[in-house]
Amino acid sequence: MANLVIVESPAKAKTIAKYLGSGFKVKASMGHIIDLPRKSLGVDTAANFEPNYVPIEGKDDIIQDLLKAAGNSEKVYLATDPDREGEAISWHLARLLGLDEAEPNRITFNEITKRAVSDGIAHPRTIDRNLVDAQQARRILDRLVGYQLSPFLWKKVRRGLSAGRVQSVVTRMVVDREREIRAFQPTEYWSIDTLLLKNGAKKPFLAKFYGKDGKKMELADEEQAASICNAVREAPFIVRGVKLSERKRNPPPPFITSTLQQDASRRLGMQSKRTMAVAQQLYEGIELEGRGMTGLITYMRTDSVRLSDDALNAVRGYIKESYGAEYCPRSARVFKTRGGAQDAHEAIRPSDVTLTPELLKNDLSRDQLRLYRLIWERFVACQMSAATYHVVSAEIESAGYDFRASGQTVKFKGYTALYVEKTDEEEPENTPVPADLAAGEELKLQDLKLEQHFTQPPPRYNEASLVKAMEEKGIGRPSTYAPTISTIIDRDYVCREEKALKPTPLGEAVTDLMIDKFNDIVDIKFTAGMENQLDRVESGEENWKDVLADFYRDFDGELKKAEEDMKEKRVKIAEEPTDEICENCGKPMVIKYGRFGKFMACSGYPECKTTKPLLDYTEGTCPLCGSRMVKRKSKKGVTYYNCEQGTRCGFITWDKPLSRTCPKCGKTLFQHAFRGERSINCLNPACDYKEELAAPKSKKSTKKDAE
Repeated sequence: MANLVIVESPAKAKTIAKYLGSGFKVKASMGHIIDLPRKSLGVDTAANFEPNYVPIEGKDDIIQDLLKAAGNSEKVYLATDPDREGEAISWHLARLLGLDEAEPNRITFNEITKRAVSDGIAHPRTIDRNLVDAQQARRILDRLVGYQLSPFLWKKVRRGLSAGRVQSVVTRMVVDREREIRAFQPTEYWSIDTLLLKNGAKKPFLAKFYGKDGKKMELADEEQAASICNAVREAPFIVRGVKLSERKRNPPPPFITSTLQQDASRRLGMQSKRTMAVAQQLYEGIELEGRGMTGLITYMRTDSVRLSDDALNAVRGYIKESYGAEYCPRSARVFKTRGGAQDAHEAIRPSDVTLTPELLKNDLSRDQLRLYRLIWERFVACQMSAATYHVVSAEIESAGYDFRASGQTVKFKGYTALYVEKTDEEEPENTPVPADLAAGEELKLQDLKLEQHFTQPPPRYNEASLVKAMEEKGIGRPSTYAPTISTIIDRDYVCREEKALKPTPLGEAVTDLMIDKFNDIVDIKFTAGMENQLDRVESGEENWKDVLADFYRDFDGELKKAEEDMKEKRVKIAEEPTDEICENCGKPMVIKYGRFGKFMACSGYPECKTTKPLLDYTEGTCPLCGSRMVKRKSKKGVTYYNCEQGTRCGFITWDKPLSRTCPKCGKTLFQHAFRGERSINCLNPACDYKEELAAPKSKKSTKKDAE
């Protein structure tokens, strides 16, 4: 009889089956098979929070197949993901299949490679009940909040709303940032920049006003700044001191979940949800020519920057061979994992560093290749030598005022030959300063620039900065960052304006209600403390039901008090002004929130009762009737476009309308992109205009590039 191995997904099953051979059957549970009931609370709060787990609707065939396979197997191994969620799935599977929990039938691996899978099979363990209990506690906490607080919001705000233990506090973070921006009062200040030329040099360098007598001065108004400009225009610029130094820049650590999401957002424009979906594909396995199903990266839900000795040895050997010994430091770099991290898994890295992005470009989709390249480059770079820079700093005096200049030039590229970090902050301007400046030397003033500035409010969050803030404040854990952001956007609490995240009037109204009636739920410190309690459950330091009891005691009291306080009240959501004009009375239209979501209504209500659906208009016009194009989403969340006339016109497409028009017929052009095919087409049935677009080329990093 063969042994049975159960995993979550068919892709993972196919990859593992390849490594285990004919003595094993590998089947997928398709995620959870047992959960709390969908239509009821499923938790007995009066009986020590005993959960009522039931089979998930629609999974009967999968359950029967697993029961049959287990009955015909000599031994059953549970190989779900190596985290709390995976441990809970294995526990439910063990109970469903009648496995002895005291028997070692649980196997885990951080990467899906032949060595890792074989090692997992050789060293099974028992199910970790602490991990299971931590997952149960989180699941029940979220169920208690969601199923008891959401109906309150339906009655007091509008139907269809949801509240969540993590989503509510993240919404508050976005709301608080928006209100901080609104309340910000800009302060005026001025700057003086000079372009100075050394005698005999061809290019000037930048020197900025610093102050007087070695002390920094803030220029608060134009009069003060202009008087300094007038003084130095007529005075010589004398070098008072020059400092030559060398600066080293060490590479960043390998990716963890949060930094992967941040970098993918900044560099690739990927939303966190998409990043994690593609990373899951790379982890579970991709069909490679000549290799079959191959897992390409380690487990992507991690908060640890730790790397295995095998991985370090492999990457150091690769660096020496591909870049040269000078690019590989004497010893492997060891990065420190931040305090409070679970440190359960390695950092995110390629399973095999010799599988370069260039070797895989014909086997991966565009998004898979882009994300794999990002992970691969960051991993290799983290073990490369530091970048080294020559730095020249000069202090310059004119008319008693101090100016300072600083610039750097690359001495040795080091890891930056492969990877350069990108942040949300702007890089300071760098203009090299002549290294042969000498004290007492007089410089020629070529240009002087006086400029007014105003202090800026903090920027709105984008996905990258919000994930970073969630991690820093201890809100959620690696597995929850992406789904939390997706949820608050899907619930219309937060919207995207280009890449920035902005709260909607609905999000602000619900947040204000939560702050007033359920302050703990939206308190950052309280939520972070709850995450720490769940971590202590995982480590066996706390009992999961005690954690639930402590939380529910206060929450239940707050809910009852809120119901009493707002017995006859409802929350009014602010209307959003628009540029649309009512076609019946000429007054501005506004966006209102109703039972079924947002809609447009005349601001002259109740005198004028005109309403219309709220449409997301895009560039271009319909190639059939000339009406405006509307952006929509399918039930699966995929974007498509159709004519605003709907079925009266019938035009619909997956291709994105552009602002450009067809050079042959003058109709709107559409951009097509699917599985590597990229083109710009005219969709006018009477026109055949088409532009083929080349797939984006990837740059291969080699020793030659580095040099």
